[in-house]
Amino acid sequence: MGIKEMFTLARVPSILLLGVLYVAYVLVGGLVFWKLEGDLGKKDITLLLSSKKKLLAKYTCLNQEGLEAVAQVVQDASKVGLSLKGNYTSDGFWKFTSSAVFAATVVTTIGYGNISPDSTAGQIFCVFFALIGIPLNMVVLNRVGKYMLVIGRNISEFLEGKTRWRKCTRFLVHLVSYLSGAVLFFVVPMIVFQQHEGWTFSQAIYYCFITLSTIGFGDFVADSNPDKVYPDWYSILMASWIFFGLAWLALVINHTIDILERISTHFKLWWTGQTAEESGSAEDDSPEMQETQVEEEEEKKSPIIE
Repeated sequence: MGIKEMFTLARVPSILLLGVLYVAYVLVGGLVFWKLEGDLGKKDITLLLSSKKKLLAKYTCLNQEGLEAVAQVVQDASKVGLSLKGNYTSDGFWKFTSSAVFAATVVTTIGYGNISPDSTAGQIFCVFFALIGIPLNMVVLNRVGKYMLVIGRNISEFLEGKTRWRKCTRFLVHLVSYLSGAVLFFVVPMIVFQQHEGWTFSQAIYYCFITLSTIGFGDFVADSNPDKVYPDWYSILMASWIFFGLAWLALVINHTIDILERISTHFKLWWTGQTAEESGSAEDDSPEMQETQVEEEEEKKSPIIE
């Protein structure tokens, strides 16, 4: 395939249009965040400076240098998971259960940022642990996702055999599976986090999505408040939720990508004036189509689907 064939007039406008749409989407998102959070951020800074002045005025023995020292102690205590509200001691973040959850956030690339290794040996081990763990995590999640697809497909085929409305049955099976996943991985955890973390429902649902999408801002992190005593099962339940929730949300995102690609294909056909048959015959011999066909054949031969 030559360069001219790769960059035909039919392809270049669609690529440019997709790029413009992507940049516009990001800029609009930035504008919305700026309008929603910009003024609030300025108010927070004003309140913080006012609180600083009141603190220095109330505790006259505390100067600017002393305030910075206290702030550094609070910051260091926050990094290691130590509470300064009482005189009791704590194991901090690096308990076995918390360390296991941290390992899970490494291989899943969530990376909250509230806990990180400080020792040189820990940092070096984290690098090699992630190099092996991230691909392994992707393989395992892909396999779990295929199992979920197979379960949904088997249920759909079973119900389709019992009724005459095949398309309606398939749609209902997908709808029920998505709603069940939303309840299991968002609604139920939202209630649990609201009860054990003291968050609002909006904060809890926000944390659920930020975690399962592996964005991981770290502004809200479960099982990390040093002023709370968590049950032993809490960390295990959280790790299980992260693992299976990642697999389910990955399926939802993949289906969303598939829908967007179909919309892009239809728009491209409208843009070039081609029909679906003409576009299909032109792309049947493309490397992407051949690779897709090979993957479909391998998937059919997979013992999982059987």
